[in-house]
Amino acid sequence: MGKRPQQGTYSYDGLSDEELVGKITKSNNALLFGVLYDRYVERVYNKCYGFSKSEKEAEDLTQDVFLLLFVKLASFKGMSKFSSWLYSFTYNFCVNYVNRDKARKMRDNSTNIEDKAHELPVDVPDKDILEMRSGKLKRALDRIDAEDKSILLLKYQDDVSIKELAVLLEIGESAVKMRLKRAKARIVEIYNTLP
Repeated sequence: MGKRPQQGTYSYDGLSDEELVGKITKSNNALLFGVLYDRYVERVYNKCYGFSKSEKEAEDLTQDVFLLLFVKLASFKGMSKFSSWLYSFTYNFCVNYVNRDKARKMRDNSTNIEDKAHELPVDVPDKDILEMRSGKLKRALDRIDAEDKSILLLKYQDDVSIKELAVLLEIGESAVKMRLKRAKARIVEIYNTLP
């Protein structure tokens, strides 16, 4: 896409995300929102595609995310980077989509991990997650709960800090660490069952 129209001689492209969000929420200006859309549409699409597995469905989800984002943009309070907030917003939208649509719910064709959910997970070092083969890891991610997938992607793909995750998820840092610990244990267990 080309550059958005400029108002006068001032280009909005030079604004930070947070400044742009402030201007959009004050004016409800769709052209300004278009600048934000252009900055993030590809990344949001890629995240939606990770949950949908279909280009058409990912396109629809991306449009739905941005429509809802325009309505909810004023709820961004600047407690984290806008990009982290947007990724969390997108993941939450996709998690809700997966949970609502039973026909598209992720399946676990390997061992039933839910039966072991009451057990305290073994702490998996971050380096073990980072060293997993990408193709096999992608298949394992497709087989875990959407909520676990979301927190793992926010932490390891989008590099969102524990502190930012606590703000985004509205839980304490120790709860974030426990959720990450459980999600890492599940992904490693599933990963190890795959050929």
